[in-house]
Amino acid sequence: MSQHFDTLETRTPQEREVALMSALPAQIANAKAHAPAFAELLRDVDGTQINSRVALARLPVLRKHQLLERQHALRDKDPLGGFSTIGWKGMIRPNGVRRIYQSPGPIYEPEGHASDYWRAARAMKAAGFEAGDLVHNCFSYHLTPGAWIMESGAHALGCAVFPGGVGNTEQQLAAVADLRPVAYAGTPSFLKILLEKAQESGHKLSFTKALVSGEACPPSLRDWFTQRGVAVFQCYATADVGLIAYETASREGLVLDEGVIVEIVRPGTGDPVPDGEVGEVVVTVLNPDYPMIRFGTGDLSAILPGTCPTGRTGLRIKGWMGRADQTTKIRGMFVHPGQVAEIVKRFPEVRKARLVVTGEMANDQMALHVETDHLSDEALKARVSEAVRDVTKLRGEVHLVQSGSLANDGKVIEDARSYQ
Repeated sequence: MSQHFDTLETRTPQEREVALMSALPAQIANAKAHAPAFAELLRDVDGTQINSRVALARLPVLRKHQLLERQHALRDKDPLGGFSTIGWKGMIRPNGVRRIYQSPGPIYEPEGHASDYWRAARAMKAAGFEAGDLVHNCFSYHLTPGAWIMESGAHALGCAVFPGGVGNTEQQLAAVADLRPVAYAGTPSFLKILLEKAQESGHKLSFTKALVSGEACPPSLRDWFTQRGVAVFQCYATADVGLIAYETASREGLVLDEGVIVEIVRPGTGDPVPDGEVGEVVVTVLNPDYPMIRFGTGDLSAILPGTCPTGRTGLRIKGWMGRADQTTKIRGMFVHPGQVAEIVKRFPEVRKARLVVTGEMANDQMALHVETDHLSDEALKARVSEAVRDVTKLRGEVHLVQSGSLANDGKVIEDARSYQ
């Protein structure tokens, strides 16, 4: 049996890029015509010209707070905020909204009628799930789409599902003992709880494979699962866009899903960073029902070089590397990554910068470390210092440092104060 879900995974990188970029104009036209929010956000955009990554990078990044704000403002008219092409009133149509979920915020997300709407089957296939497997699904079926993302993927793959949900550990263990499922879907922490509880009572669970998400699963924990006979794989998905990337048997990063376009941008901006540099994950999803275009996930990652040894030719990311939102309060004023980016953009001599905050309570100090090849340019240093005051309304030191010397960890603001 093939280890790949379909031939899309093994097409040449050039074929994939052409296909993805060719799909962009139609998706943007669809969003502008049928989703009022995108009609407003992209009103000055000629979608026919958005057919390359360079062109895509000129579009604004859609932030989660914008979803929340628009949904709140339109809650009496359209609780989905005008971002769905199948719309709130589409619920009464046979092919309109199938389900609506509520994520923390609250933010509401629609689900359409397409099979494997969230595209999770691809990640399950990579984790070794097969038609006929019984999947014990321990994501929550309450409010959020986590469990439904996995269930729709399992059904598309030909698996049966036990809807375990979260909690009720003893009942879940009894069901595992009775039904003998071979596959688990859920968070790694709950899988660990189930395995430990079973071990305490002298039982071995029937799980041999698992697809986990929602939390970090470091190699040490993955090895712990392996020692207990469970091959655990990770996937990266969100309620807004569905599957973004998934782990394969190579254990080398996460391969991007075939239905998304992923960019890594400098936090606080929409500007793509060079491959290998850590930045925020921005996703454009080719879903006609909920066409998230340049959606900023708020998560940090980086592109890995090369292709997956399993034969999958898609781009890979390193996995989840933290959060991009580094907004920090300094002397009573909020400073956010976008302000640091604004300072950098004023100076062509500057490659990037990092704001470091130090000191103790009531004695905050900040210094902007600026990468440049003009290390002895005192005039540049003075102009950057002036820009810091202008943009942040705060005074701070400026240090000119050698290009490439700042850490590649995606941080734009580093809070190194001795209190939190």
